[in-house]
Amino acid sequence: MSHTMHDRHTHAPTFPTPASTVSTPVFTSLRYGYPFPALNEIRATAEKLSTQILRTPVWQWQTGAVNAAFSESTEVWLKLELFQKTGTFKVRGALNCVASLDASARSRGVVAVSAGNHAMAVAYAAKLAGISCTVVMPEFASPARIEACRADGAHVLLAKDMHHAFAWGKDIMEQERRTMIHPYDGPLTAFGTATVGLEFMQQVKGLDAIIVPIGGGGLCAGIASAVKQLSPECAVYGVEPYGADAMYRSFESGHTETLETVQSVADSLCAPYTMEYSYRVCRQFVDEIVRVSDDDICHAMSYLYKDVKLVAEPAAAVATAGLFGPLRTRLNGKKIGIIVCGSNVDPARFTELLLQAA
Repeated sequence: MSHTMHDRHTHAPTFPTPASTVSTPVFTSLRYGYPFPALNEIRATAEKLSTQILRTPVWQWQTGAVNAAFSESTEVWLKLELFQKTGTFKVRGALNCVASLDASARSRGVVAVSAGNHAMAVAYAAKLAGISCTVVMPEFASPARIEACRADGAHVLLAKDMHHAFAWGKDIMEQERRTMIHPYDGPLTAFGTATVGLEFMQQVKGLDAIIVPIGGGGLCAGIASAVKQLSPECAVYGVEPYGADAMYRSFESGHTETLETVQSVADSLCAPYTMEYSYRVCRQFVDEIVRVSDDDICHAMSYLYKDVKLVAEPAAAVATAGLFGPLRTRLNGKKIGIIVCGSNVDPARFTELLLQAA
């Protein structure tokens, strides 16, 4: 369903004070008893992964749509995680999870559930580790992503939709005693994604805000935990599609939420539910969640292509859509960081979505 208005959700007063109001970068624990990625752990993870991942570049966007929409004092910096191995940030968490397996777990192999990017990352990590990998993907997954998983040696199973995929993946985990490498939940995943935030803060000093796409929240949880410990005054905004807004609804209700259906052009963000760990970390460190329409996402893809020559998949344009939509007025004149998270889209689909923005 197309939406013509943007909306937003901020923290309710009965929950922890937004992290941007914290006066010190020292945190001791997540409220409600959940641990979060501490800065020393994030740095240790970055060091551990340094030989297996790329330190992706940043680029200041200074042309076209940015010039037209914002004042001259506005700086927009892109963290180009779409240049990462396997084409997305997902490999950071996948490699960190696989590296933690003991010999017994490695012998049984791993299983993953994903519309594509996480499946590709886990297949790649399993290949490097020399272990067996099964991935469950929805039937609507990109054929190119399916073939990429198979090329890295994964056994690919196709489910009716994401709800069925998660149920099937759980059955495989229980029956075959494989380790589930979850696409967005858990400390090991967050430690991996936090390295994106660590790098960004090292590469661009003095950011006023960072905008992160949200599916299940694993990327945003990790980045936000790193950013707020390094620079508490830097705001962190999460952006979701209207058709896959589980985290927005979780912030609104105060607990994890399950969606009856998920539908968005940003299929990589179509998580059917939030989970406790990623939700609680986001709750602690993310200032606000906003939502954007599929039309907004297509226009953002077009801006990134025309101005920066990036072939960004829909999910990778969601943060940009948030900047040009619901966050535009309040971030005008600020120094802004945007996460461009992936590039796994086939040429035909990319062209189709650009034409929707024409």
